[in-house]
Amino acid sequence: MMDFGFYLTPSSTIELDKVDRKAVDDLARADSGFRTCIACGSCTASCTAGVFAETSVRRAILSVLNGRDEKAMDLLSSCMLCGKCMMVCPRGINTRHLILSLQKYYNGK
Repeated sequence: MMDFGFYLTPSSTIELDKVDRKAVDDLARADSGFRTCIACGSCTASCTAGVFAETSVRRAILSVLNGRDEKAMDLLSSCMLCGKCMMVCPRGINTRHLILSLQKYYNGK
């Protein structure tokens, strides 16, 4: 194996084999938009709260897929549910419902 001098630090390593897939499956059943998202970033670019706080629906979904549930909730905690992200989504995802589904799932745990 060749050594190119690059490596992952332990803090950025994600053990996908250890990720609880139950949360992903439950959220996909609760809202089909969870699997429909293509992570284009339009929602983040249009976010009013994103100027003041770290808010990103795209990154929240990716965090759930990577088993980082706490990070997902942190990214959505400052969402004002204004709906701008829903208007710009190229896939037509009801992001308000998706955000509320995520919050309901993790607050009910």
